Amino acid sequence: MSGSGGNEQFVKTHGFVQPRPRLIAGLLAAAFALAGCGQPTSQAAAPPVPPVTVAQPVKRTVTDWDEFTGRFEALEEVQVRPRVGGYVNSVEFQDGAIVRAGDLLYVIDPRPFEAVAEQADGQLSDARAKVELAKRELDRGLNLVQTSAVSEQVVDQRRQALQAAHAAETQAEGALKAARLNIEFTHVTAPITGRVSRHLVSPGNLVQGSDNGSSTLLTSIVTLDPIYVYFDLDEATFIKYSKLWFEGKRPSSRDTANPVQVTLAGETKPSHDGGINFLDNRLDVSTGTLRSRAVIKNTDLSILPGQFGRVRLIGSAPYDALLIPDVAVATDQSRKIVFVVKPDDTVEARPVVLGPLDEGLRVIREGLKAEDRVIVNGIQRARVGAKVAPSPAQAPAGGKPGDKS
Repeated sequence: MSGSGGNEQFVKTHGFVQPRPRLIAGLLAAAFALAGCGQPTSQAAAPPVPPVTVAQPVKRTVTDWDEFTGRFEALEEVQVRPRVGGYVNSVEFQDGAIVRAGDLLYVIDPRPFEAVAEQADGQLSDARAKVELAKRELDRGLNLVQTSAVSEQVVDQRRQALQAAHAAETQAEGALKAARLNIEFTHVTAPITGRVSRHLVSPGNLVQGSDNGSSTLLTSIVTLDPIYVYFDLDEATFIKYSKLWFEGKRPSSRDTANPVQVTLAGETKPSHDGGINFLDNRLDVSTGTLRSRAVIKNTDLSILPGQFGRVRLIGSAPYDALLIPDVAVATDQSRKIVFVVKPDDTVEARPVVLGPLDEGLRVIREGLKAEDRVIVNGIQRARVGAKVAPSPAQAPAGGKPGDKS
């Protein structure tokens, strides 16, 4: 048996099929191709450098302002009460209106007082007639005493009668003036100019006058322009102001009407100006605060007594400062930081000490230099130590920054 015949017999006996050379070469090529997929053919492309917007701090002269919560009160407030009692005839004002000093508010029935005035007028006429009679009798007595027709005692009696008549005349005049004043008081007028409250007594009701010590409250009037705002200085702020005054850096509010600015509820910036005009003479022992007062212009009458407002009081002498948009400030746990682009375009987190806001910009007391490039847009895309593509802000640092996305 030949060799080829033996191989075929072996294959038939054991069930093997001899592979063909072309099939083996294809399998080997596929294996090498699969093995080649695990090896990089070229390095992956690096991610693009994130763009950010940068701006240098603004350098300008600023003044610090301290903020307090204040309550407005009227310069003058009057409770309108009648001086005489009686029945109310009419109400002559509109509830809540502005009234001027001397405007008629209420009319009380004047007829009882007119009757008293007529009686007093009659008593005055009687007293004056008695004065004339006493004068004539005294004159006759003086003539008769020269001829001893009457005694000196009679003359003295007539002189005393004249004096008594003069006294009665004076009393009658006073009674008539009082009666006429009561008639005048039946017309209740506004003692000051301001906004009147609602009427508390309607026509037909009986009111009590001030003669019995418990006069009826008719309404009230408050002045509006200007208006007071009261606020409390804490002890630490008071000590700071005292130190600045001793150093000559800030005038005392006791001697100078230091300026204040007021922001009302719902406002984002001050809308009213004024000046300090009162500091109390002691600190409140229960709160450790000093009661202060400022006078505020209220020409538009938009502020009412009892309102609250945020009071800004000048708190320092003018000084040079660096300022950046407030959106550029981030928080890292308990400290404030800003992201600065270094000369090699890498990002650095710089701790800073913040000051107050000034016209929309944040004062930076420590941590920045005038030449630093601060990221004002794209903070969330910046990574400390990584490169960025900085571009200068289109608007100055005082302009409105864009979003931080």
